[in-house]
Amino acid sequence: MRKQFLFIFLALTVVNTVHAQTRGTKVGYIDMEYILQNVPDYTEATIQLEQKAQKWKQEIEVKKNEIDKLKNALRAEQALLTKELINERETEIKFLENENLDYQQKRFGANGDLIQQKSVLAKPIQDQVFTAVQDIAEAKKYDFIFDKSSDLTMLFAAKRFDISDQVVRVLNRTEKREQLSKKQLKEEEAKENKEDALDENPVLADRQKALDEKKAARDKIITDRKLLQEEKKKEFEERRQQLLSEREAKKTGIVTDSKKSTATDKAQEIEAAKTAVAEAKQKQAELREKTLEDRKKLIEDRKKVAEEKRKQILEEREAKKNGTISASGKIDDLKTKTTVNDSTGVPSTTTVEDAKLKQEELKAKILEDRKKVLEDRKKALEEKRKKTLEEREAIKKAAAEKLKENTNKN
Repeated sequence: MRKQFLFIFLALTVVNTVHAQTRGTKVGYIDMEYILQNVPDYTEATIQLEQKAQKWKQEIEVKKNEIDKLKNALRAEQALLTKELINERETEIKFLENENLDYQQKRFGANGDLIQQKSVLAKPIQDQVFTAVQDIAEAKKYDFIFDKSSDLTMLFAAKRFDISDQVVRVLNRTEKREQLSKKQLKEEEAKENKEDALDENPVLADRQKALDEKKAARDKIITDRKLLQEEKKKEFEERRQQLLSEREAKKTGIVTDSKKSTATDKAQEIEAAKTAVAEAKQKQAELREKTLEDRKKLIEDRKKVAEEKRKQILEEREAKKNGTISASGKIDDLKTKTTVNDSTGVPSTTTVEDAKLKQEELKAKILEDRKKVLEDRKKALEEKRKKTLEEREAIKKAAAEKLKENTNKN
């Protein structure tokens, strides 16, 4: 039993050693400047420090201007002063210059207030960063983690080894947890687990990044659309309020000079629009009457042609009965002339053939008249349609121009 236990222990030791050797060294790095820029507390404190630095610079500039004024005054009065007074003023100017330089060194020197306050400001954040880096290294089994912004020279660093974003998330999580309830803490932990999974899987992270970009683009389109709708709604509301105020002013009779002129212009425009509509209606009525007259005339012509055709047919039938027909259509007492072909002996009737020819010519003439009438009707209808369309376009154009003028005046 002891031998079996010893064998299992040795086997596990060998497996762990082999796994450690095959796993390789895991390296990462951080960018301290990037992390500090993304920590809200540090950013706010940096802004306050910059404001202080600007105030110190203004003080230095004011003292420098005062020294320049003293120098200019000394140059202007140098010819009138004694050598002792000149030396006294130069000594005073030199003292003020040295004092200003000392103040500048105190504020902006290598060990000045600005550098010291920056280090004091960055130290708590740096401590938090170091703690977060240690936690990430232990959790994800990093062997080495470097600082890209330090004196260490990094000739090349692949982006996939950068864990700066992870450190920033850890710092922000610590601040958020202090202000969250239990339910919110659970939601935040689920979100953190998802972010950690994305860090472990670069392909999944890239996919999530693409989805986030698409969502951001979609949200931007929706936001732009909402803004456009709000602008249109605002314009419509302003227009409606203006119309209501004008109506109210018309009802009460209390109108200022500008409103009176606007109301007069609008009344004139409405009257002009009504006149244009009335003229268009009158033109349409005239065109309709003309079309009806043309149609009546066409019907009468068709009746007349049909009557002539009927009479012609009756005359031809009467002529066939009597056996004679004249060239003018009148019935004569002529006998049918019959000729016989010498070769065939078949009789031919010339008068019947003439009648048939005349009948065919009459039919052709009737068809031509009918075609002509149909073409005239078609032409008249086409002209009427074009004219109606032109009138409608003119009315629409006039209404659009008036609406545009009203908008410009408003």
